[in-house]
Amino acid sequence: MPLDLLEHVKKHRIVVAVRGIAPEQILPAAKALYDGGIRMLEITFDQASPTCLTDTPAAIRQVRQAMGDDMLVGAGTVMNPEQARAAVEAGAQYLLTPNLDLEVIAAARVLDVPIVPGAMTPSEIAAAWKAGAALVKLFPAGCLGPGYIKAITAPIRQVPLLTMGGVDETNLTEYLALPCVVGIGIGSAIARKDLIEAGRWQELTALALRYTSQLTGKEGAE
Repeated sequence: MPLDLLEHVKKHRIVVAVRGIAPEQILPAAKALYDGGIRMLEITFDQASPTCLTDTPAAIRQVRQAMGDDMLVGAGTVMNPEQARAAVEAGAQYLLTPNLDLEVIAAARVLDVPIVPGAMTPSEIAAAWKAGAALVKLFPAGCLGPGYIKAITAPIRQVPLLTMGGVDETNLTEYLALPCVVGIGIGSAIARKDLIEAGRWQELTALALRYTSQLTGKEGAE
């Protein structure tokens, strides 16, 4: 049976996306984030890299083998069925896309893995949900703003949303309080490349804790 992704997002609330991390740094980074309370990781495909089809699955496999189910690992910026297959074969437990691509959603259904497509408009959100999304990634949330989210979700309250892009520790709780928002995705605001490249793992853990500590008293707290 596929992972009940929606329930995990409701429980943990934060998905951290990592991009462009060196192979020798992906595992210590994942462990440092875990120590900071992060339980969901998105390892992204770098579409500009000619080796992304091998690099990203290798990183996914490394984290999955070392951490098992302690850290739920997904593949991000999945842009075609080939990347979806490679990620799932490496152990990805869910997929995320930056856009609405019905071909990629169909591939995820064949692979029996939950998918979170990216969408911006009410039409895209509704289409992604109808196509079988586990939840929909509203992207870029920070550019759209809370007012936009409140306005568009009034008629589509049945669709659970993951907001991503422009969410940080200063507005985390504001976004989580919005209608339909069950979780948030955060990239470089937590997965800071300067900390990772310098191996400053304790600082990375402390940064993650600044986010997860705001979940105290919410469904995401452990």
